[in-house]
Amino acid sequence: MRVELAKTFTFEAAHHLPHVPPHHKCRRLHGHSYRVEIVVRGEVDPELGWLMDFDAIRQAFEPIRQQLDHYYLNDIPGLENPTSEILARWIWERLAPALPCLYRVSIAETCTSACHYYGEAPDNA
Repeated sequence: MRVELAKTFTFEAAHHLPHVPPHHKCRRLHGHSYRVEIVVRGEVDPELGWLMDFDAIRQAFEPIRQQLDHYYLNDIPGLENPTSEILARWIWERLAPALPCLYRVSIAETCTSACHYYGEAPDNA
């Protein structure tokens, strides 16, 4: 049985987007209550009855969340231009080694705007 598991996390952070036009509102310093959804995909272990423990997802993401929560994202190496797209890829690159069945990283800056990143591997296309 093939399934997807999703676990949602939140963090607060400030940023600005340095490459947008000077008059764009996102060029100014501002913050978000980010929502991150981590999705893993794979086969259910027939003996255990699950793909993995949800807590394993939390344990894998928590060190990454701590690097982001209540920080200025532009100061973090690799996030000098912290768009949702770049942030999703940044999280993926750090999370994938701990979660080999990682399928998707979603970043929501607001309740109506989100980015879904599926990695660069062809099997995620």
